[in-house]
Amino acid sequence: MRETILIKATEMFISLGFKSVTMDDIAAQLGISKKTIYQHFANKNDLVEATAMHLFETISAGIDAICKEEKNPVEEFFIIRQFLSRILKNDTVSPDFQFQKYFPKVFTLLRTMQFEKLHGSMLDNLRRGVKEGLYRSDIDIEFTARIYFTGLTGIKNTDIFPTQMFAYSKITIQFIEYHLRAIVTDKGLSVLTKTIAENNF
Repeated sequence: MRETILIKATEMFISLGFKSVTMDDIAAQLGISKKTIYQHFANKNDLVEATAMHLFETISAGIDAICKEEKNPVEEFFIIRQFLSRILKNDTVSPDFQFQKYFPKVFTLLRTMQFEKLHGSMLDNLRRGVKEGLYRSDIDIEFTARIYFTGLTGIKNTDIFPTQMFAYSKITIQFIEYHLRAIVTDKGLSVLTKTIAENNF
């Protein structure tokens, strides 16, 4: 039952927002009593934290599977983005922003885990890209990996990028293109241009 509650809560939180969904809403959707939820989760904060970890593990496993395929490093950025879009479904507002605003303890824990995960996969992507002649050989790989994480998390700040002006699903694609154009070779630029055209980004 714990897993069932976790899956349903994750689905509802992502679709409707972590703040707006109540324990009563989740119980009603599952056709169980709220008391049953409290047998597995002490309170809503406890459920939100478990949901965040469940979401992180799902995303991490998906990214690992994509990276193991060793796709073209340029295309890999967009493949991961499409995977995240499917998982997060209604990503007009980033879950990270909601965590930061309403559940800061969860946000702090997640941010550390996200950096470790993304940093490792990004280092691998950059090294492969340089080796394959898609990225410039003179880039500072460590700096580039860290600046990517900084930018990717920065565009989730709705004070700087208000949702009325910037759709989150679109701005991530714009950022990826912006980032890649700074590091690709002529060969890499051809792949980037083709990838964007073929996927109608």
